[in-house]
Amino acid sequence: MTTTLQLATPRLLLRPWQDRDRAPFATMNADPEVMRYFPTLMTQQETDDAADRYNQQLDRDGFTMFAVEDRTDQSFLGVLGAQTMRFEIPNLPQPAVEIGWRLASQAQGRGLATEGAHAIINHLRNETTIREVVAITTPDNLASQNVMRKLNMTVRPELTFDHPLIAADHPRRQHVLYNLDLSSPYAK
Repeated sequence: MTTTLQLATPRLLLRPWQDRDRAPFATMNADPEVMRYFPTLMTQQETDDAADRYNQQLDRDGFTMFAVEDRTDQSFLGVLGAQTMRFEIPNLPQPAVEIGWRLASQAQGRGLATEGAHAIINHLRNETTIREVVAITTPDNLASQNVMRKLNMTVRPELTFDHPLIAADHPRRQHVLYNLDLSSPYAK
């Protein structure tokens, strides 16, 4: 049974995954423009597995990578939330909780990632015992790094790492890391 937790912002509804999300999520995950900072496109099966894993995490942890819906027309816009990382980053206390987002092309560049991420941060601060979140991306993903800065996250150059789930010779292997202390008055 999936938790019914939903987070609302002025323009977004962050909610558990439903069967109706699977097709647009797969389309988004197969879009080379959306996935340009990822090592590969995702298959339908990988997409379905992710949605199932996200709902299981919500039941277990009280937070997850939510399906993102437009509050006006209920259209699917992407994925946004937090998750316990499935791999370790050297020199980072474990388990680490990652905040992240991936939006469909039509939803990018409108401030939606920042808006939704603020709701996630507030939820983590007020409803969980999580005290720190991290965000990771490739060095050339300036749009995501801009969102991280808008969230008052701090770049941690000493924690730049090679992503262990990406092939050693892949050009997207190196990742930068930002963190945010949720107990800080600047964590909004």
